[in-house]
Amino acid sequence: MGKITPHLWFDKEAKEAAELYTSLIPNSKMTKVRTLRNTPSGDCDIVSFELSGQPFMAISAGPLFKFNPSVSFQIKCKMKDDVDAIFEKLSNGGKVTMPLGSYPFSERYGWLEDKYGLSWQVIFAGEDAGKKRITPVLMFVGAVCGKTEEAIHLYTEVFRNAPGGAEGSGNANVLSRYGKGEEPDREGTVRYASFTLLGQEIGAMDSAREHKFAFNEAISFVVPCDTQGEIDYFWERLSADPKAEQCGWLRDRFGVSWQVTPTVLNQLLSSDDKEKTARVTQAFLKMKKFDIDALKRAYEGT
Repeated sequence: MGKITPHLWFDKEAKEAAELYTSLIPNSKMTKVRTLRNTPSGDCDIVSFELSGQPFMAISAGPLFKFNPSVSFQIKCKMKDDVDAIFEKLSNGGKVTMPLGSYPFSERYGWLEDKYGLSWQVIFAGEDAGKKRITPVLMFVGAVCGKTEEAIHLYTEVFRNAPGGAEGSGNANVLSRYGKGEEPDREGTVRYASFTLLGQEIGAMDSAREHKFAFNEAISFVVPCDTQGEIDYFWERLSADPKAEQCGWLRDRFGVSWQVTPTVLNQLLSSDDKEKTARVTQAFLKMKKFDIDALKRAYEGT
């Protein structure tokens, strides 16, 4: 299995946003842009890019979903000057959620929403920044506040026991809990925790403050599967809302969205034969859980 890939849903700005992010964050690059024709949202640009070595995908598919702070991306910087530079550039045209400053957990930190509404946490980490500089962070609020540990246990158990062995999954670590007198947050709930899935570090936290947002499909996580058995396994273990099942997308019991996707799909959609790619596109648009054999038959026109 490959890496988990964050997937970002834009109205029309996927390519523009990816170009901005790769220009601002060191060791980043665009890797591929392709267009799906005749989808329910019209022609959709699909953009693949890397930020500091972390793979991302983005799609321009209409204004159906909007970003919110329930999922943010933490950028770890070795130098405080880097924090300031990245924060200033990303916040241009956006909104500052927590201003740049010194906090108990970092000497230099800030939280912002960029001009597209995507949330970023830029933090000075010194030598601890390491190679894994981009970390998705899940904020459990509202009806799922207090369920961070339950979610981490589910995710690490599912990925650790996946068919063929999902190496680099597990290693959950609750780094900080809320104490007495920190209402509305309940004592013992998670202030911040981290865990790994397929080698990808993910952060998670509870927040009992009043938030007018929740997890949605604007940000999902692509799970790359080599076999139909892997697809069936993740679908059965993660999907908790039949109404949300469409085109390989599912929603788990906490509201987090995942895309359980066959790795061969990229190959099937990369043909220079437009009729083949059109057949594959129309085939997967009708699916809930992906069927690899059916996708291959569509590709061959059989």
